[in-house]
Amino acid sequence: MSRIGYARVSSIGHSLDIQVAKLTQATCDRIYKEKRSGRTDADRPEFKKCSDYLRDGDTLIVTRLDRLARSVVHLAQLAERFKKEKIDLVVLDQNIDTSTPTGLLLFNMLASISEFENDLRQERLTEGIAKAKQNGVRFGRSPKLTVAGKQQIYVRHMAGASERQLAREFKIGEATVYRALKDVATSNA
Repeated sequence: MSRIGYARVSSIGHSLDIQVAKLTQATCDRIYKEKRSGRTDADRPEFKKCSDYLRDGDTLIVTRLDRLARSVVHLAQLAERFKKEKIDLVVLDQNIDTSTPTGLLLFNMLASISEFENDLRQERLTEGIAKAKQNGVRFGRSPKLTVAGKQQIYVRHMAGASERQLAREFKIGEATVYRALKDVATSNA
């Protein structure tokens, strides 16, 4: 039954010293250190090594939950694995110890609160985008062609220029030429 520490900072310029000191004080037998973003497991080779090293009865120790999981879903996946493999989780700064009923309850509550916060954030984002669209804000890249540019393409095409010639002349893709021709034809109908 080993006590395994995992420390992570999101960029090379940040220091792991505080986390490592806390993990050392928590008497970790082994500490995995990582200076990378936590977006995907592929971005975190040390976390993969740490995860592969964990065995039944071990305790994983981190300073904060956000050092461990990328998202609530990821946290839930880790919690399920830890439960199956009887791996305890200790989160030092948040006083969580899943080997105790109170710690397990706190862990599940924090995970639920995090999921709720993510849902609220997504809802606010969706509402903000809808409001911005109502106010005329356009999202995405700006169009490559103005209405006048589309008209020029249409006129040149009617005069015999091929789609390929037009694409080269206007420095756009042929698909954009076809869309411009279709837009002008539709507006003229």
